[in-house]
Amino acid sequence: MSVDPTRMCELLVGLHDVNVLSVVENEGRLTVAIEQPQRLTACRSCGSLATVKDRDRLELGDLPAFGQAVTLVWVKRRWSCPAVLCPTGSWTEQDPRIAAARCRLTRRAGLWATRQVGEQGRAISAVAGEISVGWHAVQSALEVYGTPLIDDPARTADVSMIGVDETGFLKAKPKVATRFVSAVVDIARPRVLDLFEGRHAPQLDQWLADQPASWKAGIEVTVCDLHEPFRRALRKHFPDAITVADPFHVVGVATRALDKVRRRVQNETLGHRGRTADPLYRARKLLTKAAERLDDAGTAKLRGLLAAGDPDGHVHAAWLAKECVRDLYTLAADPDVAAAWLDGVIEDCATAKPAELRSMGSTLKRWRDQILNWHITGASNGPTEALNLLIKKIKRVGHGFRNFDNYRLRVLLYTGGCNWNLLGH
Repeated sequence: MSVDPTRMCELLVGLHDVNVLSVVENEGRLTVAIEQPQRLTACRSCGSLATVKDRDRLELGDLPAFGQAVTLVWVKRRWSCPAVLCPTGSWTEQDPRIAAARCRLTRRAGLWATRQVGEQGRAISAVAGEISVGWHAVQSALEVYGTPLIDDPARTADVSMIGVDETGFLKAKPKVATRFVSAVVDIARPRVLDLFEGRHAPQLDQWLADQPASWKAGIEVTVCDLHEPFRRALRKHFPDAITVADPFHVVGVATRALDKVRRRVQNETLGHRGRTADPLYRARKLLTKAAERLDDAGTAKLRGLLAAGDPDGHVHAAWLAKECVRDLYTLAADPDVAAAWLDGVIEDCATAKPAELRSMGSTLKRWRDQILNWHITGASNGPTEALNLLIKKIKRVGHGFRNFDNYRLRVLLYTGGCNWNLLGH
């Protein structure tokens, strides 16, 4: 049985219905030239039989073969319509099975690179180096094949609980302030729904205004940290939804108030910032630790340090207030008990001697209803914070980003719950 060596080359190239013109090895790289079989082609405007005007050589990065980098050279025909009055003029043949338009990789290499960068969270430079192409070649594949995945309507469907949180995008420069981005997260099925620039009410308000009314009608619970602009924007677009103040940030308000009291008392009693031998400085970690996690030795040490460095008991009062806020989530599970508990904390803070506690009480009072909504829904921004870590991972892997659109695409491919079975369809 005779074997056609040209056909064997075509099988190794792995592309159907193409002719292999040449295979050249040069310095560890294979350059494979192909063309499509010539067929009768009609002008799509007037139907006239087209003629070959020219041939373009399009170089595409491909997957390695036999341990060598591969460049696929597609010799493309440029067709011309012979009709003088035809508006079409000329066009170049296209075949998405070989490569998508505006993509610098072959289809198979582009799909592989998109999965490596998008699903696996790898750096574009690392993937580009693996197939011996430039950064822009992989980025073009990511845009062509990845964009349909994040634009898939099913990706953001069936959402009932959302959380919002911000994270840094570009660090401040001498004349430019830090730039932030905010993530909108599906809390029930942790995934980043979208990323937008900014961290203030106008940006969130604009993003929500762009969403379809049918999608907004399905939102039953919203969660945010104690950021007043976000609360206003969420209330405007979801008037019937339950807004929850994230428990971690509520406890954080009490912890920060405690730290402010400690630093103030430190300066008032010793006249300087904390030093290694100072009692309150030595107690700083014990003060923020949960009371139930302190053993007998830790409790005794904390009492001794407060006795030595807190003559008026202000730090101790702030520590008790912090523990009462924590107990709101650990002991007061019933909504009615929690309401009475929180009202008691607010009332005690209103008459407390340390001004920091009075300020804390005002914050708790403003957010009272949202704080208590946790006891009804159990929702928190925990999934949002977890996804923020993955967003920061993408930023670290890419060694920082300057282009927000590229950053958004990378983040949503990695954390957006994309249906990877649709890749390349």
